[in-house]
Amino acid sequence: MLNIYNLQLGAYFTNCYIIHEADSETCCVIDPGARADKVLALLQEKGLRLEAILLTHGHFDHVGAVQDLAQKTGCRVFLCEEDLTMPPNMTAGPLFYTDDYHEGDVLNLAGLQITVLHTPGHTPGSVCLVAEDAIFSGDTLFAASCGRTDLPGGDPAAIERSLRRLRDLAGDYRVFPGHSIPTVLSREREYNRYMK
Repeated sequence: MLNIYNLQLGAYFTNCYIIHEADSETCCVIDPGARADKVLALLQEKGLRLEAILLTHGHFDHVGAVQDLAQKTGCRVFLCEEDLTMPPNMTAGPLFYTDDYHEGDVLNLAGLQITVLHTPGHTPGSVCLVAEDAIFSGDTLFAASCGRTDLPGGDPAAIERSLRRLRDLAGDYRVFPGHSIPTVLSREREYNRYMK
């Protein structure tokens, strides 16, 4: 069973997710945008050890606490290397990571199987991460909206393709976006005009 804890971090209230299989003592952190101390405090409260940081993309508001967490825990950091093409002002300097992941990779971490979907558009290396019945969509898909494409590295045609791909996935999923509230894929298929 997938356990999910959420922290909203930084000036942009970026959703940081801590995920693990219910019986696992290790966890993954998705998009620690700021405040490594708050993330570490929650890990200690839950009795969890950080195995890996998973980044949905490399924008500064999603990666602010990465290096601090990695240095303090020795965890791995996964990123799609296509985001290395973004200018430093979008990433708050060089992106820190230990592992590159790609379309279709299946990660076995924290007792979970996590599948990587490359969903460019918001950034060249944006990914969605699928674990059990949950999609961690970063800034690709939001409740009733989608990520902006007017920043360096954004691509409107690419995000349209990525949203159609998510729309056409079989079955339903809970969706945990990089900002704002969770949603479900069936609702976004029906009401999100960007998925039409």
